[in-house]
Amino acid sequence: MVQIITKENYDELVAKSEKPVLLDFWAVWCGPCRMMAPTVEEIARDNPDILVGKVNVDEEPELAQRFGISSIPTLVALKNGAVIGQTVGVQPKAKVLDLLY
Repeated sequence: MVQIITKENYDELVAKSEKPVLLDFWAVWCGPCRMMAPTVEEIARDNPDILVGKVNVDEEPELAQRFGISSIPTLVALKNGAVIGQTVGVQPKAKVLDLLY
């Protein structure tokens, strides 16, 4: 299941996560973000060992700034609260999973 990540729940869900985390930075008006959404949802459904979260950059500008997001969609992989990988634009599922493993 995809989690909605906000600045209010970030520490609890992401920073303290014992699982690897995949964050999808997106916006409602972003066409490529809509193209990427089914892949992100599929990763969440098929990989219960990964916490998958979506960050709406329009609603959470502080989180977008914290991660230096300048283009969307941007996918950020984290382990133990630290960024281990990042990719921008529409990507195949395998490339997204490569960020985490």
